[in-house]
This record gives sequence, C-alpha cells and structure tokens, in this order.
Amino acid sequence: MTKKPIYNALAAIIYIVLIIFFIDFISSVEYVSEGLWQSIIALSLITLSVAVMGYIFFFQPIVLLVEKNKKEAVKYFIHTILYFAIIIILIFLIYSLIII
Repeated sequence: MTKKPIYNALAAIIYIVLIIFFIDFISSVEYVSEGLWQSIIALSLITLSVAVMGYIFFFQPIVLLVEKNKKEAVKYFIHTILYFAIIIILIFLIYSLIII
C-alpha cells in the first residue's frame, strides 16, 4: 500500500463500491439465487473482503512495526481509520442531502 493513509482509506471505499456492484450483478443472475450457491458466494466474499481490508488497513502499520517505528505505526493506522470514517460521514451527508 501507499505511505499516505488517505489513499488507503480511498482504496477501501473503492473496494466496497466494487463489491456492491458485484453483489448487485450476481443478484440479477437467476442461477445464483439457489441457497447453496448463495452461501458459497457469501462466504467467499467475506473471506476476500477480510483479506483485502486487512491488507489495506494493516500492511503499512505492520511494516512500520517491523522497522521498530511503533509510534509511526499507531499514528498511521489511526489516520487511516479517521480518513475512512470522514469519507463515510461525507458520503452519508451527501446522500442525506440528495434524498431530502
């Protein structure tokens, strides 16, 4: 990942949007509506999402920890989470304004 927490937060948002488009796409396919296939896809998607989000949020802080930069690692992780929260709040506010 990058050395800028804002880019990681944006990558997480983009990943979430892509997953939503994927879910919307597969829900329109008839054969996927069977229970077994839904379960397989859901579990696979959860596993993929945990791996991707773990990479986006934790890779750079872990690299910094290995390099003995504990303060920097914690700061980086907190900044990524804060940027992610700010982006989510902005999306929510924009969506709320559009709905009204």
